Amino acid sequence: MTAAATPSSGKQIRNLTGGWPVAFWFLLPSFVGFFLFFLFPTLRGIYLSFTDWNLIGNDGDYIGGENYSKLISDDAFWSSMWITLKYVLINIGTQTVVAILIAVMMDRLTRSSVIRGLLLLPWLMPNVVVALLWLWMLDGSVGVVTSFLEGVGFGDDLQFFTSTTNVIPTIAVINTWKYMGYTALLMFAGLQTIPGTVYEASAMDGATEFQMFRKITLPLMRPVLALVLVITMIGSFQVFDTVQVATGGFGGQPGGPVNQSRVIYLYIFQNAFSFNDLGYAAALSVVLVFILVIVTGFQLKILRAGESDLA
Repeated sequence: MTAAATPSSGKQIRNLTGGWPVAFWFLLPSFVGFFLFFLFPTLRGIYLSFTDWNLIGNDGDYIGGENYSKLISDDAFWSSMWITLKYVLINIGTQTVVAILIAVMMDRLTRSSVIRGLLLLPWLMPNVVVALLWLWMLDGSVGVVTSFLEGVGFGDDLQFFTSTTNVIPTIAVINTWKYMGYTALLMFAGLQTIPGTVYEASAMDGATEFQMFRKITLPLMRPVLALVLVITMIGSFQVFDTVQVATGGFGGQPGGPVNQSRVIYLYIFQNAFSFNDLGYAAALSVVLVFILVIVTGFQLKILRAGESDLA
């Protein structure tokens, strides 16, 4: 027998159906913030990319696609993209490998919250502080790291930020040191979703640690690994402050030596604030966003981020 609807139950249904107006007022601050700080600047930037906007005069004329035509034949743009790509490949490779190793060791050896906190310390430091710290430690004259490496036989005149071949790998290693703890914790969280019985069954079948890592850990961590790779890739393309401070410190030139560390974000910054060509800088930014969207979609497709072998 079905119970008769009571007046109180009808009132509850009306409250549920009338909840959207209340929810709207709670969401309104987020909508306002999204419009003011994300949507409007994005649309404004797209508009500026079709102008010759002068930052000092705060005006400009519509010039159509001239900025994009200029971009295609701009050797400095392609050079900065190539330098950025080299940095991205080194940074993603080293950071992912180190983070996976740390996450596996935390999962298999210790799950101490103290160790997790220590791993996050570099990530909590501002990028400018990290760049200044490593600029001092890798200085050719007084750097403690340089002195140590020279003392153990790695050479007598080590150059890091002043070497055209070493500057990008050096910046990549610095950012790997800063972000490896945060990335490792994301990996560690992914490891917690893998049932321990899977490893126990594999161990009983005689599988080694490496075999379990290759055939169990990596396949089952694919969704988390895809997320980490996307975050790392986007962050790597946006590197700026480390390059600006580390290569420009102690009287150096940002992006040096001889523009061999001028990544795309630094080139955008220089066009906007050094060359006073905000329209062209906006066009560079639009192209960079377009590239990131394509690369991100490709990564998610290849890694099958929406699928899990645990299902």
